[in-house]
Amino acid sequence: MICVTLHHKTYEEICTILEDRSIEMAEIRLDLCPSLTDAQIEDLFANCETPLVATSRKNARRLETAIKAGARYADLELEAHVDISRQIQKLCHSCGTELIRSYHNDKETPDSDYLLQVMQRCFRYGADIAKIATLCNTEEDAARLASLYGQENSKGRLIAFGMGEKGRDSRIGCLRNGAPFSYCSLTEEDAVAPGQWPLDAMSQEVYGARQPYLRNGLRMPASKSFAQRAIIAAALADGTSHLSGYTPCDDSEAALKVAEAIGASISRKEDVLEITGIGTKAGDSPAPLNLQEINVGESGLLARMMIPLCSVLNKESIVIDGRGTLLKRPLAGAVNIMAAFGVILSGKSRSGKEITVPVNVKGHVIPGTSDVSGKDGSQLISGLMMALPLCGKPSRVFVGEPKSIPYMYITQDVLGKFGIRLTCEMEGNAEMLAAQDWSYCTGINFHIPCMQRYRAADFRIESDWSSAANFLVAGAIFGGVEIEGLDTSSLQADITVMDILVDAGAVLSVGEEDGSVSVRKAPLESFTADLNHCPDLFPIISVLASFCSGSSRLSGIGRLAGKETNRAEAIVGMLGAMGVGCRIEEDDLVIEGEQLTSRILGGRLLRGGRFSSHSDHRMVMALSVASLGAGSPVEIDDTSCVAKSFPGFRL
Repeated sequence: MICVTLHHKTYEEICTILEDRSIEMAEIRLDLCPSLTDAQIEDLFANCETPLVATSRKNARRLETAIKAGARYADLELEAHVDISRQIQKLCHSCGTELIRSYHNDKETPDSDYLLQVMQRCFRYGADIAKIATLCNTEEDAARLASLYGQENSKGRLIAFGMGEKGRDSRIGCLRNGAPFSYCSLTEEDAVAPGQWPLDAMSQEVYGARQPYLRNGLRMPASKSFAQRAIIAAALADGTSHLSGYTPCDDSEAALKVAEAIGASISRKEDVLEITGIGTKAGDSPAPLNLQEINVGESGLLARMMIPLCSVLNKESIVIDGRGTLLKRPLAGAVNIMAAFGVILSGKSRSGKEITVPVNVKGHVIPGTSDVSGKDGSQLISGLMMALPLCGKPSRVFVGEPKSIPYMYITQDVLGKFGIRLTCEMEGNAEMLAAQDWSYCTGINFHIPCMQRYRAADFRIESDWSSAANFLVAGAIFGGVEIEGLDTSSLQADITVMDILVDAGAVLSVGEEDGSVSVRKAPLESFTADLNHCPDLFPIISVLASFCSGSSRLSGIGRLAGKETNRAEAIVGMLGAMGVGCRIEEDDLVIEGEQLTSRILGGRLLRGGRFSSHSDHRMVMALSVASLGAGSPVEIDDTSCVAKSFPGFRL
């Protein structure tokens, strides 16, 4: 990244400069902007979306003001008084500001041993980033600075460059070696140190003709997780429901066909679905449906959701069929879970252990108390949550080892809109209660009253966070993105992408009035993420990790075997072919990443070529984002499969 140093500017001048989206980062020299008031400093660092470095060589109080206001970085001289040093360290830690400890020598470049000692002192005295700037009188001086990048702890945490004409190239070289950013002046006349590049020259040297990825006013399609649940609930309801905000995709269209198959009437007007349901009565005897087969298309959710519902609603046994990749995906755990409720599932087994669609469903659900495993996901459990309220007796279901927990709460939320009541209680240790983190949940108790009836409902279907994740990651790596219409209080699991982006160092903001979500690039650092409850994020988050300096670790890789393809194999194959180091360690995917600027300057952009989508819509989207950071074209063998969730997908 390129950081513009701003000095001897007024508040108004700084605000105008920062409105230019070509400014990736800026250092505000608070000691050289004497006209700035405390209130103006607070406003700049609290409200600017551009990552800002606060620097004040002589006035620690102004530095403290910027840190408290939300400065991304604070630069403190290595030789600062020990009391000031401790105070600033503590304040940075409490405010989430990264601390730069800087060493400047405007007379010479010391020998290698001394430079190494300086770097070690920076880290010893609390530095998140060590900055070393010395006067280079010879090319050998610049080489000694560059040699620091081979030292332990330097990757992504060191900015070492030379001042003077002999050090000029090292300001670019530090980015090539993995520095999170390098400094430049706004113009040639604005240089604050000898040898400093002006912004336009440094941008041309780093990026050449490469343009940033900038998108505003994007809107995402409807969440198919919400849409499919709502469509089936409306089909069961007494009366006519109106679901607005609908956008078609293959999985949601399959749900509409299933709704029609069970007897619901459907009409459409623009983005509104009008669904007149069959008015299923609780405890219907005999069951109201007499179907021999239904087809769920390529939707794994729809297949698993309809298994319990059909075993409650259909008079006799029924075959649930599908198409495409669904026919290869094992219904992991389904046989045992449904057996606990007296329902027998049978079908072909491709793995020798688990059956696949088409599946024959025989028997009727017996309500009561059951313990089931949630380790294979939430979809079948969501089906039980929809079916058991229609039974003649109440049920209690304990789900052990729960995965994809947010999706169960989506089901509960949708059911509530249609008048279906159930309660749930999460179990876990003290750590779960303290952190309010689903990762620590060990089980969920569902209490489901009986003899309930679905009632018609009118509401708007949420926009899809799974789709949004691809654009947000593209903006975080390559420029900036603004998406409108997202619900930032959503139960959707993939809203986790916001936390991951912040952990990686991207700048993310939410509009208070319109609810828009914006992200723009910043120096990206390695991160850890538990994706057990949001496995659909794996493909795009693996691309994000490829452009983060250091080793990132993504947990939950075992959740991917039953997706449209074996996504674990597909992701590892994609990254390997693109030249990204990665490995699987038990249930974790470890990815060795590198920032975009060092990839560009070091000739280490992702490798292009021809790639397989494996007929997986999420792989197509991830490959499309990765192609923005490739050194040659990326060709995808089949992009039509994006119709499963996002037919109009275009970066």
